[in-house]
Amino acid sequence: MAGRAAKLSAPKVRTAKPGSHMDGDGLRLVVRANGSRFWLLRYQIAGKSREMGLGRAGDDRAAVPLSATRDEAARLRTMVKSGVDPLASRDVEQAATVAAAQRAAIQGITFQSVAEAYLKAHAMTWRNSKHRAQWTSTLETYVYPHMDGLPVTEVGTEHVLAVLEPIWRVKAETAGRIRGRVETVLDYATARHWRTGDNPARWRGHLSSLLPAKGKVAPVEHHAALPWSDVAGFLTALCRPAGTSPKALAFAILTAARSGEVLGARWS
Repeated sequence: MAGRAAKLSAPKVRTAKPGSHMDGDGLRLVVRANGSRFWLLRYQIAGKSREMGLGRAGDDRAAVPLSATRDEAARLRTMVKSGVDPLASRDVEQAATVAAAQRAAIQGITFQSVAEAYLKAHAMTWRNSKHRAQWTSTLETYVYPHMDGLPVTEVGTEHVLAVLEPIWRVKAETAGRIRGRVETVLDYATARHWRTGDNPARWRGHLSSLLPAKGKVAPVEHHAALPWSDVAGFLTALCRPAGTSPKALAFAILTAARSGEVLGARWS
């Protein structure tokens, strides 16, 4: 009975002075100099002494009552007796809760929202607005209808093939660009930790086994070339009209510059 009298009481919990006040079996009330008070359970497991906080004490709404704290301490001591570390167990539960919340949040991220995030992030790196417009147009026309509301985590090979197979043989060049854009968007999602695993839009070692090579379904047709012996006469005729365009074409022929270099050249 004397041991029971030494235990804490509800009034004592509210009025105890700063310090550590034992309740028994490792449970104690800790009161700080600023008046804040909380519960602490000390236990030993595998030869190591550990301390675990059990919440706030006192008489405010967030405080854990003495009776409930004793019940929780008894439950934790039972875990210790069975060889389970309550702190380690709590860490595992908290990690699982965080992981579940992250999975739930990721489920709300669709392929389309990732594509739009990618376009926004890289808009300043493209030389002109036409490139972005082409990206947007091809995604809206060919990709989004097959991935409407689809979480980016769930995009698989079947979805990529649904996009590509209808146009792979009739619009091979466009289909190739779309495949590359889908692959890029999915790589972006992986880099942002919005999805894991292999990229179902990759060509080498994956789609290359499922789709014929573009060169097989749409052989490359080069533009007709002017015989080298006719180049001099062509240049003479080309330079007769006044204007920048004939001169730009002549410049391209004489320097073998790329069309983009010529079109973007400055007089300086």
